[in-house]
Amino acid sequence: MRRFAGACRFVFNRALARQNENHEVGNKYIPYGKMASWLVEWKNATETQWLKDAPSQPLQQSLKDLERAYKNFFRKRAAFPRFKKRGQNDVFRYPQGVKLDQENSRIFLPKLGWMRYRNSPQVTGVVKNVTVSQSCGKWYISIQTESEVSTPVHPSASMVGLDAGVAKLATLSDGTVFEPVNSFQKNQKKLARLQRQLSRKVKFSDCIPVSQISAGTTFTKSQRPSAKTTQ
Repeated sequence: MRRFAGACRFVFNRALARQNENHEVGNKYIPYGKMASWLVEWKNATETQWLKDAPSQPLQQSLKDLERAYKNFFRKRAAFPRFKKRGQNDVFRYPQGVKLDQENSRIFLPKLGWMRYRNSPQVTGVVKNVTVSQSCGKWYISIQTESEVSTPVHPSASMVGLDAGVAKLATLSDGTVFEPVNSFQKNQKKLARLQRQLSRKVKFSDCIPVSQISAGTTFTKSQRPSAKTTQ
């Protein structure tokens, strides 16, 4: 999976570099259709034939992501596209060809085969695409589905007002208070201890990757939003 993510990052960065070269000589942006032909060219080139080992669809999706980044830039919705860095953008996406076996908690991904995953929550609807990403040494899948949802009819005829704040996350007119739980403060002591341990490790020692993963996992947990309710 890391090799596939690296191949997608390589395609994105190489296409962006060629777009920059094209812009420097005064030419206009090159659309996806032309960029797709570059991918065929790179797969057939001797020095980049290793791209054939990666699934084609995620590589194509990388070029579509670059096209979307350019369109957002042209519409002033985002900054100019930037090169992706290794270890920060380990992600790739399958638009089709995915199979789900939820009874056995398995998923089939082209060129990866059947893999087990933690099936929570239950996936409903038609699968539209699957994104595979890496964070703190662990791999995750995000499954996007499409399903018809009927317009719900609320059984209650009463209403309630809501006041959103900082000290109190939300206060309802019936007196219900939602208190924010600062997950960073909850984990900051453990995170500080792990960071101190990491700073004392000998550079390039075998212990450093384990300490980095432990600190990264604690930091990831601290970013997860949570809230509790008081009456």
